Amino acid sequence: MSSAASPRGRSATAGYLSIGQVLARLTPEFPELSASKLRYLEVQGLVTPMRTEAGYRKFSPVDVARLRTALTLQRDHDFKLARIREYLDAHSDDADIALPPSILHAPRRYRRDELLSTAGAPAALLNDAVTAGLVVAADTFDERAVTLLRALVALDAHGIQPRHLRTMRVAAEREAALVESALAPLLRRTDAAARARAAELAPELIHRIDDVRAVVVQATIDRLTS
Repeated sequence: MSSAASPRGRSATAGYLSIGQVLARLTPEFPELSASKLRYLEVQGLVTPMRTEAGYRKFSPVDVARLRTALTLQRDHDFKLARIREYLDAHSDDADIALPPSILHAPRRYRRDELLSTAGAPAALLNDAVTAGLVVAADTFDERAVTLLRALVALDAHGIQPRHLRTMRVAAEREAALVESALAPLLRRTDAAARARAAELAPELIHRIDDVRAVVVQATIDRLTS
């Protein structure tokens, strides 16, 4: 997007926002946004605010829309700046810049700090879960990690720590091997129908294994408490 010429007079910036006003509008949704990050996004070509004769930045409604979309793509979908800029520039003539349709319903990704905050977990618990092999260390995490960490928080309150659950990972790997073995005849085929059938059967087999595990564990608990 080419740089805009400096406006002449107040009427040229009517409806435009200063950098402070942009922060006031966007920081409730993006608390980590700062003036320095706004300037960095400008340097990266995501927005090109106008400049007054005194050199102050003035952001148009389109600039604000680009920023909101860019920050959402970066935070929730882990988009890199180059990909964000490419998408924004492809829609530079749009009055409203929406999220790409392909990701509107994509699962959210959580940064480490967001994962801890959402799950209500201390950092030490996540570290222990990674050490125990229950969570894979990464820059961002999916909803399954949130569910798992919430469960670990509840279990930790009763003295059940991630290291106590290490054997569950081993058992899960064995169960996955069982499912893979059961689906092997379909997986060896190369036609799309076979692959689709395998994808359909896998969750059903996993669900049945979960049913068996739940019954066995409950029966054991019943014997211990009877």
